[in-house]
Amino acid sequence: MSTDYRTGQEGEFTYRGHTLDELQGMDDEELVELLPARMRRTMTRGLSAEHRKLREEAREADPEETANDPIRTHLRDMPILPEFVGLTFSVHTGQAFERVEIEEEMIGHYLGEFQLTRTSVEHGQAGIGATRSSKFVPLK
Repeated sequence: MSTDYRTGQEGEFTYRGHTLDELQGMDDEELVELLPARMRRTMTRGLSAEHRKLREEAREADPEETANDPIRTHLRDMPILPEFVGLTFSVHTGQAFERVEIEEEMIGHYLGEFQLTRTSVEHGQAGIGATRSSKFVPLK
């Protein structure tokens, strides 16, 4: 169960007024009309061969299987479609593959949005020799 953000009531998930079952039953032409503009353009121009291959692999996959052995992909620009809900993907961040479990609220986004490619930098204290002024720090 998720919260309906328009009314603030807890209930069944809807994406632009359609339930998940309705979305999964739609063909591509009907689904494209509900997607945001950039994704709609991607879908109407046609998915690339790699994107189509990933989509077929996701259609054949079982949610229980992908929980243990996720679908690995470099395709961060793959639109998240209703048929992906419940599956687990390993999305490449540029250094490693990180797990992404697809939930209902992720429909209408891209896979790469849920795995950051940059990490936050946490600086420590400057050590001896780090700067010119640290030469003059008295040593105990």
